[in-house]
Amino acid sequence: MSDERLSVFKTYKLYVGGKFPRSESGRVYEVTDSKGKWLANAPLSSRKDARDAVVAARKAFGGWSGATAYNRGQVLYRVAEMLEGRRGQFVREVADAEGLSKARASAVVDAAVDRWVWYAGWTDKIAQVVGGGNPVAGPFFNLSSPEPTGVVAVVAPQESSFLGLVSVLAPVIATGNTAVVVASERSPLPALSLAEVLATSDVPGGVVNVLSGRTAEIAAPLAAHQDVNAIDLAGADEALAKELEIAAADNLKRVLRPQPVDYFETPGTERLTAFLETKTVWHPTGALGAAGSSY
Repeated sequence: MSDERLSVFKTYKLYVGGKFPRSESGRVYEVTDSKGKWLANAPLSSRKDARDAVVAARKAFGGWSGATAYNRGQVLYRVAEMLEGRRGQFVREVADAEGLSKARASAVVDAAVDRWVWYAGWTDKIAQVVGGGNPVAGPFFNLSSPEPTGVVAVVAPQESSFLGLVSVLAPVIATGNTAVVVASERSPLPALSLAEVLATSDVPGGVVNVLSGRTAEIAAPLAAHQDVNAIDLAGADEALAKELEIAAADNLKRVLRPQPVDYFETPGTERLTAFLETKTVWHPTGALGAAGSSY
């Protein structure tokens, strides 16, 4: 009996609504490493896939935004735990995708895991930072609290296929939004593998949806979609960003413009607050005067 065996090649799929479909078009495209060596065939998403992902994200929004912030933090921490367990796989994929040495890829993966933990810790704290009581003249309590925007389309960074992806995705879902992610066009494999981690990390189906393919082809229908509330243009070049921003204006989407970012730097709260709305409530307290309050 021969000891030789054929390797089992991995079939990469999209992640939509908690399931792993192939592109509805059946199309794929070749993904190569930094030296041009074939790595895999990735699904080539269509406009229909983008619309399906938005439907899944909207369906999941109520449950995810309605969960306690503490619970969302536990789920994000679970993602970090699962990534830690599959660290070796992601080191290999990041090294191949970005042409990095094993040591550098290890540093990237470690930073990505730590980034999940960092944002997990913010889930139940951001409300205290950006919300609270407002001083007003009159017999009222005036309280402001942040609420998630809704469905957010995320054009993931092109060059930082894993750490950059985590850095733009984690804050979106940490604050209760749901996401449709357009993975790096040249290096989508870390994003597609991250979807497998999310599926086994207590993240409800539809909270994160991952599409691969031609960035402009997928992002255009998302920017124009009437049921998408915001878009992060992190991975769009100048020309595409302008086109998407114009399309997004049709239903007054929040838009986070692309900007130079060192993803190894500890992030601030900007991406957490970028996709939050502020709800302010006025509540009468009665007449307040020198003689005390009267109700």
